[in-house]
Order: sequence, then structure tokens, then C-alpha cells
Amino acid sequence: MTALTPHQIRPLRPNTSRLSLPTPLPTSLCATIPAHTFPKPRRPLVRVARSHPTHLHQSNPPPAPTREEEEDDGIPADYVKILAKFKSRHNYIRVIEVSRGADHQFAGSRLLLLDGPGNIHSISFLLKFLTTTYFDVFATFPHILPQGPIGILGFGAGSAARLIFHLFPGVEIHGWELDPCVISVGREYFGLAKLKKKNPDKLFVHIGDALQAEVGGGFSGILVDLFSKGSLIPELQDRATWEKLRRKLRSGGRIMVNCGGRCVESEDPLRDGEVVMKETLKAMSKVFHRELFVLKLGHRSEDSTLALTGSLPDLDAWRQALPPPLKGYVDMWAPYG
Repeated sequence: MTALTPHQIRPLRPNTSRLSLPTPLPTSLCATIPAHTFPKPRRPLVRVARSHPTHLHQSNPPPAPTREEEEDDGIPADYVKILAKFKSRHNYIRVIEVSRGADHQFAGSRLLLLDGPGNIHSISFLLKFLTTTYFDVFATFPHILPQGPIGILGFGAGSAARLIFHLFPGVEIHGWELDPCVISVGREYFGLAKLKKKNPDKLFVHIGDALQAEVGGGFSGILVDLFSKGSLIPELQDRATWEKLRRKLRSGGRIMVNCGGRCVESEDPLRDGEVVMKETLKAMSKVFHRELFVLKLGHRSEDSTLALTGSLPDLDAWRQALPPPLKGYVDMWAPYG
């Protein structure tokens, strides 16, 4: 298994001179709206936060990429195929497939893009289970939790659940997703139907407001990945939201959050990714105080942040419980502030 590069996902702007309508999805869940055509771009398609492959195995941070490197990490249009493209009530949904012949970390993957800028919300590979994105950090979460169900708020097409079941097959997962069309796309293109069939008594997917999520006895852990229109939802910058989420945890429970950062592009130019990330962490710190840790991915204009609540875990035990490509993430957590 190769070393993992800790990338965060940046927006992708899909394009083609000819677009076909998506494969039909269940009409009981969503209705498609015909897609409009995009002009063929002059620049590559996908941008991601770059990090040196040995980042997880060195005590010193990797060298920052050159400007030329940052501008040359896209996927040429010829290596991208659009599988579905339509508007739902809540999202502008696109599913793309990246050719295995592309010289890129996402070669051989399928990506779910939502919102206008095209931020990537789910990813899966045909021949490997790790993603080299923040989803891999999410997959380290179960080992530091007490027994009990895990909630995923912002389920998407199931990328986090798929990784967690691969590493920790005994867990119980409850996912919440506002848009039923996203779940339909997950079943159609990302193996969600197969994942549910394989885990009929362990995976439960709920359609609705993730902030209203409840489970008997409380969650052992909650993963928060809640974005709308290319930005963390405003509720996450409110202290009251984190007080409410903390009350949903059982004793010893924790929350892990994708806080985004400068790599996230919002439809609203006033919702700057870095500013929103900092406001979110500030709101969390008012509730969790010194029991708040952060993990930084990427570099400079491409960076992003994850947050973890609770007391500092037993790092040695956590590291030992993970496969080699994920062990380095354990040492990347640092106290907030």
C-alpha cells in the first residue's frame, strides 16, 4: 500500500462541448432538469491542495509547492467523462469519471460535484479504497470512540461510510442527507446500494435536516460535513448549534468536522472559505474550550482544516489501530489556538 498524500478537495468545473442527459433516477425521489451546455475550457479541470507524499512520515513539514506546481495539478478535459448532470431542488448535481490514464491522483475515480463552483462532495475509486482526501481522516475516527452508533451529517454519496466499514466493519452508521437526489446518485454511481445490502443492520440513511439527527442513547461520534452552495452552512458558525450537537453525544463521544478553508469556493463571494472556517472553529471553541484539536491539510492558498472534540486520545493506541497509510494523521492533530 502506497503512502498517502493528505489532500483536501478543491472545486472542479465540469465542461464538455456535448453533454448527455443523466441516467434516469427514481422519479419518486427526484426529477431531473435538462442540462445546459458548457463551452470547452482552456484550463485543466480539477484543482486540489497539493502536499508532498512523505508528509505523513516526517516530523518536519513538507516544502511548499512552487507557483508552477500549484497551477499544474488539474485534469485535462479529455480525461473526464460526465455520467450525470442535472438540477435537484437543493443542488446542481454532476457525476464525473476520471480516466485511469490521467496523470493525476484522481485517476480511476468517480466524483460527485455539487453547487455552482463544483466542489467535490464524494469520491470513489475502482481499484483502491483510500481517497487521499479528508475522507481518509474521517476513516480514522471510530477507534477513539466509545461503543455506539456513528452519525454522518452530510452523508453525500457515502464516501465516509464506505471507508469506515472497510476499516471497522462492526460499526453502526446513521447518515443524514438533505437531498434525496444525492442519495439516488449514490446508489446509481457510487455503490451505495451494494453497501447497504452488505450492511443491512448497520447502515441507515435518513433524508432530512442533519441538524435534527437523533438516535436512541446518543451517538458515540458525529462526523460533520455540511456544506451548501459551496460553503459551510451558517448554522455551524453559531455556538448554539455546537451546544445542541454536543447534547446528542453519549458519554465519551466526540465530533469530527470538515471545516473547509481556502481551498473551498463558495457561490457567494462574501462567504470566504478561510473566514468561514475560522468563524466555525471560534464557535466550537466556545463550547468545547480546551478539548478542541485541529488538523491542517494542504498548503497556502489550498489549505483546509478538520476539527476534533474531546480530550486528547491515546495517540499510540490510535496509531496502532490504523493501517500504515493512515497512521501519520494521528500526529498531525494540534490543540486549537
